[in-house]
Amino acid sequence: MFMSQEFIDIILSRRSIRKFTGEDIPEADIKTILESAMAAPSACNQQPWHFVVTKSKETHDKINEIQPYTGMLKKAALGITVCADPELQTCPGFWQQDCSAAIENILLAVHAMGYGATWCGLYPNDDIVYKIRDLLELPKTIFPLGVIAIGVPDEEKPPSDRYKEDRVHHEKW
Repeated sequence: MFMSQEFIDIILSRRSIRKFTGEDIPEADIKTILESAMAAPSACNQQPWHFVVTKSKETHDKINEIQPYTGMLKKAALGITVCADPELQTCPGFWQQDCSAAIENILLAVHAMGYGATWCGLYPNDDIVYKIRDLLELPKTIFPLGVIAIGVPDEEKPPSDRYKEDRVHHEKW
């Protein structure tokens, strides 16, 4: 079995970064991040995701007015709002898992590329979902699951050991 210790280290050292320098991220890197998102597993390979990339301070300020825990967008190079189109589902009921897998791929790709990111939830808060949908001019059938603030980190966080043996159960609880 092939195991890259470097990849395991990326997973174990990824942290939520909330402070950014404000520097831009090259378009080629943004495309790589989005390609990584779209490589995520998806129930029945339905791939119900869409991605809205935002860079304007005005848009980020408006997102922060709607979802107050997105303050880190103010200095982020970009935000990626991960959305779902449930009408693309061939196996109904899995879009949240599919889009969450895409978000995790974004977080890992961003970290592996030397950038920082934080995932901020939008769904299932109806008020936030409807306001973000209006702001980003999403069709009424599209659901924004979360927004990821991405940028050049202006803080360093050491890896965090989150392993808890008491949360592991074998065969039965």
